[in-house]
Amino acid sequence: MYFLISIAYDGSKFNGFQRLKNEASVQASLEKALSIINKKPVTIKGAGRTDRKVHAYDQKASFHLDINISPNNLQRALNSLVMPYIYITDVIKVSKSFHARFDTLKKEYIYKINLGAFSPFLEDYVYNPPKKLDITSMKKCAKLFLGIHNFENFVSGSRNNYECIIYSIDFKKKNDILEIKFTGKSFYRYMVRNLVGAMLDVSNKKATLEEIKEALDNPEKKKQFKTAPPQGLYLNKIYYK
Repeated sequence: MYFLISIAYDGSKFNGFQRLKNEASVQASLEKALSIINKKPVTIKGAGRTDRKVHAYDQKASFHLDINISPNNLQRALNSLVMPYIYITDVIKVSKSFHARFDTLKKEYIYKINLGAFSPFLEDYVYNPPKKLDITSMKKCAKLFLGIHNFENFVSGSRNNYECIIYSIDFKKKNDILEIKFTGKSFYRYMVRNLVGAMLDVSNKKATLEEIKEALDNPEKKKQFKTAPPQGLYLNKIYYK
C-alpha cells in the first residue's frame, strides 16, 4: 500500500529533515516508526528538505508499506511513536507512481519576525531583529523577487539551474509577529532565508533596491546579502496537482 502523510514538526529539536548518520532528523524518526509498524525497513520520500531549526506545518512524505492498514489507523500508530515534536496531521492512500517531491505543484514558506519585546520563549520560533525594521522598504524589495528570475545570488551551494518562479510574497502582522509568506514553484537551499536577509539588508540600509535588482539581473556578478536565521522559517503548505 502506498501512502502520503502530512507532517508538522518542531525544527528546534532536529538537525533538519534529511536523514543523518549520527544526528536526530525528522526523516530518521519517521522511518524508524514506520519500520516498526511495517515490521520491515521503510524509506520515505520527502517533498523537500528543511535545514536545522527550520519548522514545518505541512511537510509531506510518501512511502510504501507491505501491511494492510487504514489511513486512520496508520495515523494513530505513527503519532504514538513520533510525538511530541513530530505530529502526523493527515494520511491518504496514493498510487504507486506518486512521488511526494516530483509531483509538487507549488510550495508555501512563512518567515516569522518578532516586532515586539524580546521573549526567550520565542527565541527558537521567530527571528528577533536587533533594531526596528523599515517594513515599507522590505515590501519594495519583495516586489523585485516576484516572477521568474535567476536566483543564483540568493541560493547556497552549486546547482545546474538557478531559475525559478515566485508567485507571491505577502506580509501579514499577527499581534507583534510579522509573517512573510512566499509562494512559488520551488525553492532552493537557503533561498527563502536569503531573500528575507536581502530585505533585512535593505531595511537596515546595508543594501539598496538597485543592488538587489542588479543581483537578480546579473547573476554572474557575485553578490552577498544577509542570510536570515533558520528558526524563523516554516514550511507552511505543499500543493499537488
